[in-house]
Amino acid sequence: MKDDAYERYVKRALFLLDPETAHNLTLDMLRRMSHVDLALNALRRFAPAPKPKTLFGLTFRNPIGLAAGFDKNGVAIPAWAALGFGFVEIGTVTARAQPGNPRPRIFRYPAQNALINRLGFNNDGADIVANRLRRLRETGRWPRIPVGVNIGKSKVTAIEQATADYLHSFRRLRNYADYIVLNVSSPNTPGLRGLQERESLSMLLRDIGEENRTNKPIVVKISPDVTTPQLEEIIRTCEEFDVAAIEATNTTLDHSAITGDRDEQGGLSGEPLRQKSTDLIRQIAGRSTIPIIGCGGIFDAHSAREKLNAGAALLQIYTGYVYRGPGLLREIVDEL
Repeated sequence: MKDDAYERYVKRALFLLDPETAHNLTLDMLRRMSHVDLALNALRRFAPAPKPKTLFGLTFRNPIGLAAGFDKNGVAIPAWAALGFGFVEIGTVTARAQPGNPRPRIFRYPAQNALINRLGFNNDGADIVANRLRRLRETGRWPRIPVGVNIGKSKVTAIEQATADYLHSFRRLRNYADYIVLNVSSPNTPGLRGLQERESLSMLLRDIGEENRTNKPIVVKISPDVTTPQLEEIIRTCEEFDVAAIEATNTTLDHSAITGDRDEQGGLSGEPLRQKSTDLIRQIAGRSTIPIIGCGGIFDAHSAREKLNAGAALLQIYTGYVYRGPGLLREIVDEL
């Protein structure tokens, strides 16, 4: 299949379905393929040539990873590796299993190359995901690329008990993660973004650090909507606790790119987020030497290079992959 076949045929068929049905159908197909060697070999035809990158003690096959949110429960990790991603981040996983917000909760905006989601951390919970990852290791199908696990707060957990909630997930999942991401920036869990404030973030990083006896790299995922003073506080806190990297950024609550009556509540991703996330990456790089994982509005090699030039060391894609498919990954890596 040529790189443009996805956009001409596959995407056209998937976009006839509602977004969440299309997502689940795709993920289920990749889950099934993850258990079949012939299917994985077929997926490898789409993979770009390796361009290794080393960061915080890990070697990435290439600098482009799958962002958290696409495979929340880690059901298709071998397939993502076969498709050629340099690393995969699963999650967000919470301590307790939860269904997320009522449907519909994903909305497409093709004219803007954008999505809005208000999924609300729908996932199987840390215990089930940990058991799934353990079984994957036992089968010998664990990929030869880094796997990150993104963890967040359960909705039913009071914000005052957030650290204990993260600690449960950390303890259950750390042995199956090459790095752990603390998601304190989703707009779809009430109060979660308050964990970006200095006192709350310090408490979370301190307690995770005390539990992190094997020095697992810890990454903090931040919002694109923080103010400059908030960003400076986040950077200082991350430096104080030797955070391995900052992931910039999550989705935005700035919906100014969506006009008319089709706007929906939730986090906006895709091309409208591109400049905002790039600007934040540039601000972080100008204030700190902490490595940056850039995410937001990457739709081609040019927008990927833009984030690298702004200071990102690694990149992640999500919405661009929905719209462009495997050809996007190949285009970016081949032109780096």
